[in-house]
Amino acid sequence: MPIVSVSMPADLIERLDAHAAEHDYTGRSEVVREGARTLLTEFDDDRLAGDPLAAVVSVFYDFGTQHVERRVTELRHEHDAHIASNDHSHVEDYCVDCFVLEADLDAISTFVGKLRAVEDVETVDYSLVSLDSIGHLQDA
Repeated sequence: MPIVSVSMPADLIERLDAHAAEHDYTGRSEVVREGARTLLTEFDDDRLAGDPLAAVVSVFYDFGTQHVERRVTELRHEHDAHIASNDHSHVEDYCVDCFVLEADLDAISTFVGKLRAVEDVETVDYSLVSLDSIGHLQDA
């Protein structure tokens, strides 16, 4: 198996090692491999492919990091065709942007991936709902 060198902050390495020990992984490499597999397959859901979806996406970053706010705003404009609403709030020392998207799975995946790639973004989270299933849930 090839060896890959990755740079990361010391506190993240400590968290990886603690997670590996707590969950009986063979080491940090196995945790990183599992994380990579999860990331690369998280939007591989044939049940949602082709359906019109609604997504709620939240982005947290430190208050005062203007380069992050600027990039998040740029992404908002780049994906404007899919964004139904957007709200910017402050929670403690963080900025929080909340986006509601109406799009297919590929467009949502692209938007989430670009947000995650922004340097100094703390976390990006999302939830998906198939718009076709909403009415069917009431009939069940």
